[in-house]
Amino acid sequence: MSSKKQPPRIMVFRPTWAEFQNFSRYIEYMESQDAHRAGIAKVIPPPEWIPRKTSYYQDDIMSLKIPAPICQVVQGKQGLYQQLNIQKKPMTVADYKIMAESEDYKTPNHFDYGDLERKYWKNIIYKSPLYGADVSGSITDKDVDVWNINRLGTILDYVNEDYGISIEGVNTAYLYFGMWKTSFAWHTEDMDLYSINYIHEGYPKTWYAIPPEHGRRLERLATGFFPTDAATCPAFLRHKMTVISPHMLKQYSIPFNKITQERGEFMITFPYGYHAGFNHGFNMAESTNFASPRWVEYGKRASQCRCRQDTVKISMDTFVKRIQPEKYESWLQGNDIGPHPEDPSRVFAAPLPSERDILCNRNNLGIPKLYLDSGRKRHPVSHKLPDSELFDDQANTSKEMYVPPSDVREMIRELDDKEYDDELNDEQREVMEDIWLKADEMGK
Repeated sequence: MSSKKQPPRIMVFRPTWAEFQNFSRYIEYMESQDAHRAGIAKVIPPPEWIPRKTSYYQDDIMSLKIPAPICQVVQGKQGLYQQLNIQKKPMTVADYKIMAESEDYKTPNHFDYGDLERKYWKNIIYKSPLYGADVSGSITDKDVDVWNINRLGTILDYVNEDYGISIEGVNTAYLYFGMWKTSFAWHTEDMDLYSINYIHEGYPKTWYAIPPEHGRRLERLATGFFPTDAATCPAFLRHKMTVISPHMLKQYSIPFNKITQERGEFMITFPYGYHAGFNHGFNMAESTNFASPRWVEYGKRASQCRCRQDTVKISMDTFVKRIQPEKYESWLQGNDIGPHPEDPSRVFAAPLPSERDILCNRNNLGIPKLYLDSGRKRHPVSHKLPDSELFDDQANTSKEMYVPPSDVREMIRELDDKEYDDELNDEQREVMEDIWLKADEMGK
């Protein structure tokens, strides 16, 4: 009797003080052990590492203002939910802590983490908690030279060096003040970057993770459950509003794993690693994004939300130019053809940069001639429609028009570009029949 294949396990690392000295090198070591295959990993720092010498309850933190705490209103049923984040009035960390520990919002009595997890999913739509998320700043001592979230020293620093840009929470640190039941919905990081999260003080977090190789499966499942959102924005999971329970993931055979992060522990998320989770009670965490050379291929092919003004978009120009110089010219011409790192079966050209993407790099003197000569046409014209009506990630699509998921649209592009005499294969026929049926339903 064959056993069902298990998803890659979430690995836990305990580096020595010597191993802890070089952040990027240790991330590389973790990946050499296949830690990235699970989507997330835990790092328990050595006892010599002390991020803050004084108490977390001194005035410099307690008087810190949370400028826009968010009330998390969850709607839905049977394991499928939408989380609405409603901004509330500013409050201090001291006031937030009082609220988090009050009778209405405190952590319920529980036997163990499993019991608390059951209570979370049972009560997810009741008593909306307040999350002190996305507070710009750091509570790590400035003289901490290793694993200092505010200055990790990875290639993401090129954004500031070459573009002169600081993106709060992406290449600078963010603080998160949580309470019982505050949560983060299913998402990958902006531009499919890495992230690091450290709990300085307080209660744990529960994390759920999808192995990156199965990320497309979660996207297809979410598209099926939330078709209106998918039609409005193919990258709607970037809105961080979609909550799907572990029970539903099991029911639809989506591989996942979970782990609890305790105070004094790091969590690392890897490129294209979908993750979600919740806080067990009042805590203080610090987080940011970072990058490695392995990320560049993910960044070039990361999906983009086009419907929101606050979407993080980072030009890939300096990363391709510095890390993949042999691909730079072909990338500028729209001929950087290759697979998505987590789906070798999907071979396509990386999206072209915009002129703005190129000009934001202070090392570029202007627009390269080969970019201008390329005509910026990735595909032959095969539709007599305005550009805005084509299946393109940059189009503002009408709500009445069915827009397939991005991986399906890429298959359509491949079929459009391909010259063939044979009939469609089974996979292509199934995809196209699904498109025709759904388009027909939208038109009725």
